[in-house]
Order: sequence, then C-alpha cells, then structure tokens
Amino acid sequence: MTSAIFGLLAAATLAGTAAQAGTLDIARERGALRCGVSQGVLGFSSPNDKGEWAGFDVDFCRAVAAATLGDSSKVQYVPLSTKERFAALQSGEVDLLSRQTTWTLSRDTDLGMSFIGANYYDGQAFMIRKDLGVKSAKELSGASVCTETGTTTEQNMADYFSANDIQYNVIAFEKPDQTVQAFGTGRCDVYSTDASALYAQRLTLTDPDNYMVLPEVISKEPLGPAVRQGDEQWFKIVRWTLFAMIEAEELGITKENAAKAADDGTVAQKRFLGADGAISKNFGLDPKWAFQAISAVGNYGEVFERHLGKDSPLKIERGLNNLWNKGGLIYAPPLR
Repeated sequence: MTSAIFGLLAAATLAGTAAQAGTLDIARERGALRCGVSQGVLGFSSPNDKGEWAGFDVDFCRAVAAATLGDSSKVQYVPLSTKERFAALQSGEVDLLSRQTTWTLSRDTDLGMSFIGANYYDGQAFMIRKDLGVKSAKELSGASVCTETGTTTEQNMADYFSANDIQYNVIAFEKPDQTVQAFGTGRCDVYSTDASALYAQRLTLTDPDNYMVLPEVISKEPLGPAVRQGDEQWFKIVRWTLFAMIEAEELGITKENAAKAADDGTVAQKRFLGADGAISKNFGLDPKWAFQAISAVGNYGEVFERHLGKDSPLKIERGLNNLWNKGGLIYAPPLR
C-alpha cells in the first residue's frame, strides 16, 4: 500500500469518525469551532494590525460559532493554501471551510465535501500593469500569467485562451503571497484569479494605481463555505446560518437593532430571532441561535459592506451580491 493511498484511507477514517460523533458535539466538547481560512486575502480573511483574523469569510466563521457555541470568539482559525484546503476538511482538521472556494460539480461530488451555498458570486479576471498598454484580455497573446495551483483558474484560462486563439505561458505558485510577489516584481505580465481577490491583492502592491483589472470576466465563480459530507445536522446548521444572515438583511435586522427587534419588532422579526423555538428544535441549538449570529457579526449586507464594499478599502459594488429584490442573486428560503 503506497503512502498516498494510506493517507487517503486515514483521512477517510478520521472524517467518518467526525461525522459519526457529530461535528456540533465535537466543537462543543473542544470549546471552539475550527475554521479553515485563506493564508491572507484582504477583505476575506487576513490578520489585522492587531494580529486578529478579520474579513468576510472570517465573519461567517464567527457567525457559526455564535449560533452553535453562543460565543463568536470561540473560533480557531486554520490558514490553508489552495492545495491544503480540501484535505484539511476531509481529515477533520477543520470543521468548516470558509475560504474563497468555488462551488463546482467535481468538488461537490468527488472530495467528500458539501457546499452549503454561495455567499459571494464572483468571476475570474486579469490584472496587468497599466504601462503594458493593454485594454482587453484578448490582447494578451504571448503574455506570461501568474496564478495559483489547486484552483479552477488554470482550466478557465486554458478554455478562454484556446477559444480566442491566444498563446500564453503559466507560472503557478502554491500561495497567494508568492503569486502577488512574482507579479509585483515583474516575473509575469498578468495576474489572474477571482476578480474580488485581484481588487484585494492590488492594494498590497507598491503603487496600486499603476495596475488595473481588465474588463473581461471569463468564468462563473460562485464562492461558498463547505463542510464534510456525512453529517447532515452540521450541514443544515451551517447552511441555515448563512441563510439567517441573508434573511436578517431582508427583514431589516442589524447587529445594532437585533435586541430591540427581538422584543418590539414585527411578528416576522420576532419569529426569526427566537420567539418560536420550534424552528430550531431539530438543530439542537438554542432557540435564539439566529439572534446570536446576527448580534455577533450583523446581517449579510453589513458584513459585505464592512469588509468588501463601501466601508472597506476595496469598495466593491454589491452587483450580483445584492439581495434578490434589489437586482442581485442573494436569496434565502423562508426561515419558518
């Protein structure tokens, strides 16, 4: 038996044990949620100037911890490379993967994991130095392109450039900081990854104004958190925590007014915030699990604007990530 096969069997055994024991029970016994995040992408998951993890994906980890453990600070963050992330989830090293991961058929069926939903609709794009004088991705023939291994990026580029008869060279790295450094020092002409990550990484470069993101978006990249397969209770808890954040925005419930809405809000607001304990009885959670999550991090819109949107350095427009009734794709089933 090769070491690779033995490793896969060991990972499967650990994942099966975790599922049988119940991830919720394991996290409660541990006293913390183990959440897999990126190794540092501004706006999504990175340490702030105090050394504390912060970002859009980090706040989802905090929301799940608040809903399940009653305390948003009870999270152990595990920074993972694109190459490491799936094995870490499969093996039980992390309970939840909240790390800019594209939801695809093969990942949802072949890797022992389940996506709980899309929390950010993205697409792959290209960033260049302005002095190249390029205005379109269709002008990149002969260019060298930096990207990361273990992502959907390389196949997307192959499809796009082949369809447009464009010659190019790939220079791939395991970690985002390696990719950004190579691009910033001129080792490659182009950096390609999800558009949101390009806007974030652009701000880490010397003289960000010297760089631009080209207009073409060449793929669909629905990003979302994922959990191991085999634990239906945990899957539903994490999925409905995301839906609760979305529903809270639609209901007008914020981090600031959640307590008041629980006492004096509309019938729908009160039901959502725990007045009707019946909706959470099959979860094994406190009836106020949604209240705990929103009180900790705010609703979906608050989290988006704080880390990615108008209140952040990235200034990304909501666009597709607006609520369904405001022209976007963000939608939650009724919480009742």
